[in-house]
Amino acid sequence: MADIISLIVILLVVALVGVGTLIFIFSALIEPTYILLFNKPLYVHLYPVTKKLISSQEFILKQNFPFYNRLSHRRKKYFRHRVASFINNYGFVGRDGLTVTEEMKVKIAGTAVMLTFGMRGYLPNIFSVIIVYPDVFMSVSGDYHKGEFNALAGAVVFSWKHFEEGLRYSNDNLNLGLHEFAHVLHTDAMRRRRVGTSSVIFHDAFTKVVDYANDSRNKQKLIDAGYFREYAFTNKYEFIAVLLEHFFETPQEFSRKFPTLYKHVKVMINFKEG
Repeated sequence: MADIISLIVILLVVALVGVGTLIFIFSALIEPTYILLFNKPLYVHLYPVTKKLISSQEFILKQNFPFYNRLSHRRKKYFRHRVASFINNYGFVGRDGLTVTEEMKVKIAGTAVMLTFGMRGYLPNIFSVIIVYPDVFMSVSGDYHKGEFNALAGAVVFSWKHFEEGLRYSNDNLNLGLHEFAHVLHTDAMRRRRVGTSSVIFHDAFTKVVDYANDSRNKQKLIDAGYFREYAFTNKYEFIAVLLEHFFETPQEFSRKFPTLYKHVKVMINFKEG
């Protein structure tokens, strides 16, 4: 009912002031003011028509995503809409004899949607295809990888064996899907930080994360704690990707050990559970 009322109000306002004027007022004044006050988007989910999944696809979500199961009935509907939209928006290609199944598509889409569920923009155009290998694959660099985001090729690439392991073991802070889609999210947010609402918030919070980690006292605590694997300290891009793995896999431990850092990450992706 609340969604219908919101839509009716928007349609009435559009009829009164015109689409162009409304968009300008909203983007130039209303939402920037709201962000300044509350540090989050004015709205995230608003879909005149929601796409649906078939029962077998929803079953895959229920079996593999505790995050989805904890959502309210209304937000589950939004999640399913985003999964369906994600699957329709990108190409899926198998390599080395692997056939990409519907189950694979749902698991990959569900991972990406979980990461961006608090953000209005969830279908970045910086990649167009998801390539899946059975196991580790040789990258263009000549090295063997489990996963990568290749911005120049517009592709996200996974070893399915290791992607599955990331879903199967949900508290070991190793989630290949989250890690690679975190790189996508980061790259897209940096590219659009002056025009996208969620990207502006992401960029500001990311800056706070980097400042926190660069403080010599904090950095030593991060290293001494042994909570984040050593690879996290390779560079700031890997750091944020590893943080997001921990954020979703062991949130209570993360919050307890590094509450300030956890809060920055929560704001960065506008996270709200349930």
